[in-house]
Amino acid sequence: MEKALEFKEVRKSLGGKEILKGITFSVRVGDVFGYLGPNGAGKTTTIRVLLDLLPPDGGEVWLFGRPSNPETRRRIGFLLENDGLFDGLTAAENLFLFARLYGAPRPRVGELLELVGLKGKERDRVGTFSKGMRQRLALARALLHDPELLVLDEPTAGLDPTGQMEVRELVRELAGSGKTVFLSSHNLDEVERLCNRIALIHRGEIRLQGETHELMRGDRTGYVVEPSKPLSPELIQGLCSQADLGFAGEEGGALLFEPREGMGLKTLVSRLEEMGIEIEAIRRARASLEELYRRIIMEEEWGTSSQS
Repeated sequence: MEKALEFKEVRKSLGGKEILKGITFSVRVGDVFGYLGPNGAGKTTTIRVLLDLLPPDGGEVWLFGRPSNPETRRRIGFLLENDGLFDGLTAAENLFLFARLYGAPRPRVGELLELVGLKGKERDRVGTFSKGMRQRLALARALLHDPELLVLDEPTAGLDPTGQMEVRELVRELAGSGKTVFLSSHNLDEVERLCNRIALIHRGEIRLQGETHELMRGDRTGYVVEPSKPLSPELIQGLCSQADLGFAGEEGGALLFEPREGMGLKTLVSRLEEMGIEIEAIRRARASLEELYRRIIMEEEWGTSSQS
């Protein structure tokens, strides 16, 4: 299948620190591709290199089967965390300004305002807009030149639930119309809902990539243990030090485990009781992208492993 985007062993250092450590991944034409990672993992640097805002120190970036160049980059539309809109201009004036820069026809402005649900707001100044309205207008700007690849950096960050749902629905519509979407997000539930393929970057390296449903299907189902009382930091550290238990983190007072293959539920319960952990309840955990993400990050941070 044709590739819309390829990173090939891309490296980048900033301030003497290596941010991207030879990362390799690809986005196919038609993908909604989720790019995940904790703060400081290298997501923003990846996007800056992709958009040629930063030159790579090594490796190659390819777009649509060719090395990245001004011509191929014109096939990209992007929405960054800072929307870059002009508060003193109206919604229409903002789009007309960028339409001239892109060489887009004027009727395109009205079409896009309607697409993003801002019809009737054309003459309102952007400085009066809510965060959600600004995001939708910035998305309209990214679409002015009808790009084939759409790069979205945290598009729902700071939005209320209604705004998040509106932006997600727009992304679904754009994907359905044939756009390729590169979505960088901290929101794991959002990525799980929208993206057919994902990559996880951590400490400048790609730790995981592939089809979302395949990765989750291959992820072993673990257990959620509810202790009768909160655990001390010493007990938490003790869980982290016993790799075969597959301790994957704590959430809302519940403990998440992905035991190594061969360890049954009875053995897990027995081991926890030997550590002095009193169990209130235990249930099977539903495989989710959040659990997969947590386990990989925990393995890196704490040196635990839930794989045989």
